[in-house]
Order: sequence, then structure tokens, then C-alpha cells
Amino acid sequence: MDTRENVYSIYTGMAHLCAGLCCGLSGLAAGGCIGIVGDFGVRSVGYRASNISLFPSTSEKSGYATIPDDSGDSGDVSGSDDQNKLFVGMLIMLIFSEALALYGLIVALIVSQHSFSCGEV
Repeated sequence: MDTRENVYSIYTGMAHLCAGLCCGLSGLAAGGCIGIVGDFGVRSVGYRASNISLFPSTSEKSGYATIPDDSGDSGDVSGSDDQNKLFVGMLIMLIFSEALALYGLIVALIVSQHSFSCGEV
């Protein structure tokens, strides 16, 4: 009297579970990496700009105001060049951290394609 029509095997279930875990954990790792890179990028720009005052004062400021602009061949790095280097470095780190999630998705798609039907035995 066994009229069970279940063809979803334990192997297929575990393959789908592993695919979901792979995609989810790689997305979580990429999100954490993006959050850390973004946090440090904002803090580094904010730290340098925090000492700039809109009102004149007698105290020396050490923010962007003391970084020389492109005013000759002094060889110093200007504030905008330094900010561009920070932006490019942050952008590269963000791209590679997004690749973590993309690789996890690709592996999850490959793993989820493996199946075993109970009716084949």
C-alpha cells in the first residue's frame, strides 16, 4: 500500500541546502567586507576634513587646509590627488568584495544542478 510519489531525495535536498548556504554566506561575507571598506573610507576622509573650520581662528588646523594645492613643482601631493588615490583604492576593494558574492552565486548554481531522483532506483 505504499503509494508515495516522493522523488525529492536526501541528496537533492542537501545539494539545495548547500547551494543556499554557499550563496548566503558568500553574500554575508561580501556585505561585511563592503561595510568595513566603506566605513574606513568615510572615516579617513572625515578625519582629514574634520579639522577644517569655516570661521577664521588663530589655532593651526591639520586638515585639508594644510595640504598644498598644485601650485608649482614642489613635488608634494595635493589634497585632491590624495583623495583620488583613496577613491581608487576603495573602489578596487569594493569590486573584489562584490566578486566574492558573485563567485558564491556561481558555485551555488552549479551545486544546485546536481540531483538524484528517488524514482530512478
